[in-house]
Amino acid sequence: MARPPAHGSVIVPEWHETTEGKEYLACILRKSRRRVFGLLERPVLPPPVAIDTASYKIFVSGKSGVGKTALVAKLAGLEVPVVHHETTGIQTTVVFWPAKLQASNRVIMFCFEFWDCGESALKKFDHMLLACKENTDAFLFLFSFTDRASFEDLPGQLARVAGEAPGVVRMVIGSKFDQYMHTDVPERDLTAFRQAWQLPLLRVKSVPGRRLADGRTLDGRAGLADTAHVLNGLAEQLWHQDQVAAGLLPTSTENTPS
Repeated sequence: MARPPAHGSVIVPEWHETTEGKEYLACILRKSRRRVFGLLERPVLPPPVAIDTASYKIFVSGKSGVGKTALVAKLAGLEVPVVHHETTGIQTTVVFWPAKLQASNRVIMFCFEFWDCGESALKKFDHMLLACKENTDAFLFLFSFTDRASFEDLPGQLARVAGEAPGVVRMVIGSKFDQYMHTDVPERDLTAFRQAWQLPLLRVKSVPGRRLADGRTLDGRAGLADTAHVLNGLAEQLWHQDQVAAGLLPTSTENTPS
């Protein structure tokens, strides 16, 4: 498996905050609200700014209660459930994200199709895990900063879910980072994990999304700003992996532990 690229080496990190970036973001917003896209829908851009689309399937894995469904909701600009309910089957959510490539200055519309399945359903029905893993381009492994067991479960998750897919992108996300004062996962353990596994490790907060003036509607632009580091991170890893697979970049001789 190719070594993960350095942050900011593939995707321009803060491009979404520029005037040009905001012009592209307008196609996934409607009056400051996020647009919701079905599986067959696409953002519409005016002809002068029409761009190529790169589509990817992403399986979100982790123990029950770590925030898988909440993370996907945040990335899609949807309301995060207040009360945790185990996902009973497979849920798919489409998220579009425009990003600019460092090397060519091209803008690409990334289409992420997130697959989320409850832990109980995965254990009870073998075919669900097979369906989630089939033709997957990336695995997102979640743990919660307030649940030590979910962090300790990561090596098992990596082996069980991604062990037979060495060429697929793997990323780790720590949820409930805003509760870091009560963390069960100290920084020294995160450092040791990164050194051992050589995987990107991001952090997300669990606080509710910011609202528009009416106090009810989620602020789409603020939500994108809060999750841009995850969406850019995914775009960076996936585009880099595609370039390696196409022979346009050398394959690292350093392999991730299995």
